Amino acid sequence: MHHRKLSAGEVAGTYHVTAPVTEAELLSIAQAFARRRLARGRKITQPALAFEYLQILLQDYEHEVFSAIFLDTQHRVIKFEELFRGTIDAANVYPREVVKRALAQNAAAVILVHNHPSGDPEPSDADRRITQRLKEALGLVEVRVIDHVVVGGDGYQSFAEAGFL
Repeated sequence: MHHRKLSAGEVAGTYHVTAPVTEAELLSIAQAFARRRLARGRKITQPALAFEYLQILLQDYEHEVFSAIFLDTQHRVIKFEELFRGTIDAANVYPREVVKRALAQNAAAVILVHNHPSGDPEPSDADRRITQRLKEALGLVEVRVIDHVVVGGDGYQSFAEAGFL
């Protein structure tokens, strides 16, 4: 972690803040850590941790952003990619484009993710419909949808955990 106000602590994974930091700087440090945790080659063994990183990265957008984490057969990250950007209330999601990206990345599985700018992570009916359509479309090319995570300032909701998948 290269940040001029951080230095590594004696215990692995701990850091000293070496100068006063603003809230904005703290957020940018958190976002840099989160991006690193979702970087290529990282294995997602604890989905709940991945959800926290996603929340840090997506909770402050004013508009809806629909992204995907493409994974290999070992559930290691190939790429975390923003796919669609929407208005305040909905992102237009095109299954064909998601399938094209999954094939281009040679993905075996995918975790879908989008944010709710309202803050409430409760999935809408439209969220459930698009998840079903994506699951069917990706299934045809043998890419498994492991989860769809909705994040908001108030937390996150996992389709897999809630039994929606």
